[in-house]
Amino acid sequence: MAEQTHVLFVEDDDVIREATQLALERDGFVVTAMPDGLAGLEAFRAKRPDIALLDVMVPGLDGVSLCRRIRDESTVPVIMLSARADSIDVVLGLEAGADDYVTKPFDGAVLVARIRAVLRRFGHAGRPLSAAEAESSSTVGSGGVLSFGDGDLEIDTEGMEVRRGGAPVALTPTEMRLLLEFSSAPGTVLSRDKLLERVWDYGWGGDTRVVDVHVQRLRTKIGQDRIETVRGFGYKLKA
Repeated sequence: MAEQTHVLFVEDDDVIREATQLALERDGFVVTAMPDGLAGLEAFRAKRPDIALLDVMVPGLDGVSLCRRIRDESTVPVIMLSARADSIDVVLGLEAGADDYVTKPFDGAVLVARIRAVLRRFGHAGRPLSAAEAESSSTVGSGGVLSFGDGDLEIDTEGMEVRRGGAPVALTPTEMRLLLEFSSAPGTVLSRDKLLERVWDYGWGGDTRVVDVHVQRLRTKIGQDRIETVRGFGYKLKA
């Protein structure tokens, strides 16, 4: 990376916090590590990091609530850390606006790979990819305004803007990339595994709950009936 990426890491376990901070710094990241959610929120506002790693169970302000507060102020990418893969907290974190999650205990190399995968989707410093960058880094095309539902839903693939009924729709970068993926092949069923590969940049199997929660979040913004579930296969955007 030409520039060092600034990571906000919120974790109350001293051993995990210190070991993970050292591992990330060895990989060239700048790390601000905080032991609780309130300190994490203050650090986020003061430092404006490129990405946030938030443990779900931290004192003061839990990770899910912290994620929600960050998402109210910024589209910076957020990765949740959870001690249990089957925890409801994972889903709550994703519903609060997190872009991905990693289960503890985690391998340092895996965590770094996930961080870099998220940053590739967003572009460095947490900014959304431009249309040209999105085209070069995924199967999503660019150029002009796409219309669906007799013009009710409009997607400006160059300006990276979405309008519903003429009103702007605020999407996180991950939601935007998901919508762009659907809009690149309207009416075509995309499997959860394919969406994990294309949108989340997973070169390995991942938890499809990440896809399901983001699809539901997207539906609440562009219309519940706009994205159709094809049971046993995946999702498709209605043409």
